[in-house]
Amino acid sequence: MDIEDRPSPNCDARPDGAQVDMLVLHYTGMPTGEAALARLLDIEYEVSAHYLIEEDGRIFRLVAEADRAWHAGVSYWRGHRDVNARSIGIELVNPGHEYGYRPFPEPQMAALEALSRDILARHPIPPRNVVGHSDVAPARKTDPGELFDWRSLAAQGIGLWPAPAASGPTDVMDALSAIGYDITDYALALAAFQRHFRPAEVHGVADPDTLRWLQGLAELCERS
Repeated sequence: MDIEDRPSPNCDARPDGAQVDMLVLHYTGMPTGEAALARLLDIEYEVSAHYLIEEDGRIFRLVAEADRAWHAGVSYWRGHRDVNARSIGIELVNPGHEYGYRPFPEPQMAALEALSRDILARHPIPPRNVVGHSDVAPARKTDPGELFDWRSLAAQGIGLWPAPAASGPTDVMDALSAIGYDITDYALALAAFQRHFRPAEVHGVADPDTLRWLQGLAELCERS
C-alpha cells in the first residue's frame, strides 16, 4: 500500500493518556480532490485529517497517527466530546451533497479497506467505534452520506452491520444513546442512524423497519 506524505500544519498533540479507539470517515465535500487537499494543508482553515483518499485510490498521509488531527469538530460519541483526541480521521474525495454527490468508486473503497485494516491492526478500535462524521455530529454533518457502502466495509471486518431484530426497542432514545449517539436532538440522531444503516429512508421518524434495525444494532453493539 503506497502512501504519499503531505504534512498538514493543522494538528496538535493528543492529550496525555489519550488512546485511539475510534475511526471516523468523512467525505471532502469540495468540487475536486486538489481543492480538498489544498484546504486540508492550509493553516488558515484549521482543518485536517490523518489521511485523504482520492477517487482513484491514491492515499495521502496528512497528520501522523500519534497526533490529533482537526477533522471532527464539535462532536460526541459514547459519552466523549473530544472525538479528535481519540480518533483517526479519513477524508474520502467526493463532491458531497453540495457539489454533485456520487457513489464512491471501487479503487477508492479498496484503498479505504486496506488502510482501515492497517489502522485497526495498530489501534484497539472496536467495531462499534467505526463511524461517519454524521454519526458523531448529527446536527451539523451528513457525510459520508447515503451512498457510502457501510455494509461492504463491515463485511471486511471494518465496523458493524446489524440484522434487523424481531421487534424494536422499548425506548428508542435509550437505544440510540447506548449505541453512542448524542440524543440532544432525537430526530437528528435517528436520521444519522438511518443515514448509516437505512440510507433509503432518512427522515428521522421511528418507523417499524427503522426500529427493528435500531434494536439489531443495539444488540450487536452489546456483543462487540
